[in-house]
Amino acid sequence: MHAAQRTSSPAPDLQEAEPLEIFLQPGELYFGEGHTRVRTLLGSCVAIAVWHPGLKIGGLCHYMLPGRGAHHGAHSALDGRYANEAMLLFLRDMRAAGTRPQEYEAKLFGGGRMFANAPEHGSPARAGCLDVSCKNVLRGRELVRQHGLRLKAEHLGGEGHRNVLFEIWSGDAYLKFWGQNAEQSVG
Repeated sequence: MHAAQRTSSPAPDLQEAEPLEIFLQPGELYFGEGHTRVRTLLGSCVAIAVWHPGLKIGGLCHYMLPGRGAHHGAHSALDGRYANEAMLLFLRDMRAAGTRPQEYEAKLFGGGRMFANAPEHGSPARAGCLDVSCKNVLRGRELVRQHGLRLKAEHLGGEGHRNVLFEIWSGDAYLKFWGQNAEQSVG
């Protein structure tokens, strides 16, 4: 038996190499670096993309609910299904990377009403927000503001669902929206 021969080849150019593809299910979060593309599909859930332009690190979370009630135990593990806990997971990753939240840009996506004939319970732009999609949007905006992230873009609310793709190496986000009446802004 003989050993296999190893040949070395130059490292592939990032533009030619296929990126690492990560697909987030509801309640999941990814934070990392390198040639990585993170994607998710959103209905009433919201995704927050965070990106550090200097270090080219960041991530995406996909939360389902604005927060967990006071009934959970103080020693419960953080759960990415809840907006406030997903943000705490991001903050932990940011600290581990030796960075602060104020160094990051943020983009918000999602919070769509999934049934066009359902009665509207308020919108993120107006008071009286009663449905979970609207509450998710308000909570995402509040968390970004509370932790000092710089909001660069958002595509929120409306009726329908979204496919979001976030590239860690560039901080670019791409969106396909199947719906109408979304609120959008670019900062």
